[in-house]
Amino acid sequence: MKIVQNALAATVLLCAGASAAVAQTSTLEMVKKRGELVCGTSQGVPGFSMPNAQGVWEGFDTDYCRAISAAIFDNPDKTKYLPLASKDRFTILQTGQIDVLVRTATWTLSRDASLGIMAAGANFYDGQGFLVKKGAAKTAKEMNGATVCVPQGTTSELNLSDFARTHGIKFEIVAFADLDPIIAGLQSGRCDAYSTDASQLYTSRFKFADPNAYEVLPDIISKEPLASWTKRGDEQWFMIVRWTLMALVGAEELGITKANVDEMLKSTNPDVRRLLGVDGAFGEQLGLTKDWAYRIVKHVGNYGEVFERHLGQGSKMKMARGLNGLWTKGGLQYAIPVR
Repeated sequence: MKIVQNALAATVLLCAGASAAVAQTSTLEMVKKRGELVCGTSQGVPGFSMPNAQGVWEGFDTDYCRAISAAIFDNPDKTKYLPLASKDRFTILQTGQIDVLVRTATWTLSRDASLGIMAAGANFYDGQGFLVKKGAAKTAKEMNGATVCVPQGTTSELNLSDFARTHGIKFEIVAFADLDPIIAGLQSGRCDAYSTDASQLYTSRFKFADPNAYEVLPDIISKEPLASWTKRGDEQWFMIVRWTLMALVGAEELGITKANVDEMLKSTNPDVRRLLGVDGAFGEQLGLTKDWAYRIVKHVGNYGEVFERHLGQGSKMKMARGLNGLWTKGGLQYAIPVR
């Protein structure tokens, strides 16, 4: 009898746990109820995420958040941005204080497997480099004994140590929680070099008093696939964040732009019709509307337009697409099919 009672009690507990799991509010439901998306972002990286003169956040990463908002609300501006230091960003995501992290954060095995978070996709392919005063060195290998300043809580410190050990040189590595002390350190001579993702080195130059007095060395010492991140345990939300990126890239592949998206609704191309929700119910499979991707392109544009606006030739950054070009043009950006 006691065994039966124990088994019954265990069954009741199991059922209660299952019911609680079913009743748990999904991230999408919470976002809709709140009426806005809470997006973790940087503390200010030019071109990627930074408040403009009016205090409005804008940039390449910021537009990813705006695209998610557009897919959900048909409005890209129902988004709140929480600026985070590198050392705090993953903890804030783990604790649910933000819905998504889009903040120049490198996708690595240990982060993907051990932090209770998941990388939804690489929205920018990068590599770590060095920024120095012009004439200080031609390559990083010439900088034996140099003091190199890096952002705290990033992959930059390990990459520097690996590079130094491989090439038999030594660096004094100094980590700072914020970008401004690094810039001040390089300008004052406290730092001989600033090392982080090359894209940030190019864009951060515009925060210096004299940007032209500094140059990025040719060395790229690591692979840095910068990703968007979600908390584990909500596969639907993970897919929404992932497929928002796929919609941005897929639209560019198919020639769908902010300017022509309405005309493209009349296209006879099956891939275009599926992406824009004319055929099929692919948006509903994500918990969104049929026109989820149409909303993204209508409000934000495609991947290429976002890149051009904030980082490319249409911006002051004048950054080449490089690895972030489409796969058909020698880059790595490739959209998973909608079908």
